[in-house]
Amino acid sequence: MQYQLFGRSGLRVSPLCLGTMTFGKDWGWGSDAATAKEIYDTFLEAGGNFIDTADVYTEGSSERILADLISADRDHVVLATKYTLSNTTHNPNNSGNHRKNLVQSVEKSLRRLNTDYIDLLWVHAYDYLTPIEEMMRALDDLVTQGKILYVGISDAPAWTIARANTIAEFRGWSRFIGNQLEYNLTERTPERELLPMSNELGLGVVAWSPLAAGILTGKYNKNRGEGSGGRMEGTTSYRLNDRNYAIAAAVMEVAEEIGASAPQVALAWITAQGHIPIIGARTLDQLKDNLGSLEVGLNEAQMAKLDEVSRIDLGFPHDFVTRPGAQKMIYGGMVQQIKGNKHPLVNT
Repeated sequence: MQYQLFGRSGLRVSPLCLGTMTFGKDWGWGSDAATAKEIYDTFLEAGGNFIDTADVYTEGSSERILADLISADRDHVVLATKYTLSNTTHNPNNSGNHRKNLVQSVEKSLRRLNTDYIDLLWVHAYDYLTPIEEMMRALDDLVTQGKILYVGISDAPAWTIARANTIAEFRGWSRFIGNQLEYNLTERTPERELLPMSNELGLGVVAWSPLAAGILTGKYNKNRGEGSGGRMEGTTSYRLNDRNYAIAAAVMEVAEEIGASAPQVALAWITAQGHIPIIGARTLDQLKDNLGSLEVGLNEAQMAKLDEVSRIDLGFPHDFVTRPGAQKMIYGGMVQQIKGNKHPLVNT
């Protein structure tokens, strides 16, 4: 397995990240500790070293299960967890990005994980309440104390991430090295702001739900989601629509063409762009299939086919500034003669 530098850092991570939201039976659809061990061991044997969890996953069981799994090779794995969210409703300070919740959450995670440090701490979601300066300074304090080594942010608007890193750079604080977001063939809206911003600021991109909660496996196409059960009857049922069925069908067509599985094609589409998918396998067979995506190569025609069926309108200002008339005025009619033009939409 090849490794890559994560964002603007010297941290080396595997091209797939093992998500452990499935570790623990507390939410009714996860893996027990024995299955979790099989998944973890197989991931490491394949060369994987990037592990993702969160303080709220399976009511803390995910972190507790990981504590036993990482004990023999703690320094080998790049362990990422998160803070911000809470499953309780009686304490107003038990959630959010503020310093009090950050300190308390990290201390609890360290105890559950039975470790002295966290390699990468994600801000799980932007709370729109905590001043950015407070959040960044508090994160930097924990880096200075050695309790966390790197910081990243998840589920946040591009402007907040850009502002946070600018403040951190000017004040000499630790900056975000990674951006975790939902990104897959059915959810390409990060291409409007979040991905260009991540590229410009040198943030490593980690994609959660790379299979769109199973949509891209094609398993819902046959019966259009009827009787799907599980999470699809709850918070993710919005994914069951004609557009996504069409995208899944295209993924299956490409998979059949190259002799791969649909999940492998969906994951390969993300890794081909330099991003890291979080694979959240519930079974060992699912994990092995996901690992096989690293052997899948998509040619230009196949990438174009997937792009065409899943393409989105980027909207203003992107669509406006790439119109021929605007291009002529912006570049003085010389866009073809200007070397080094890095605008991603020029001449497309």
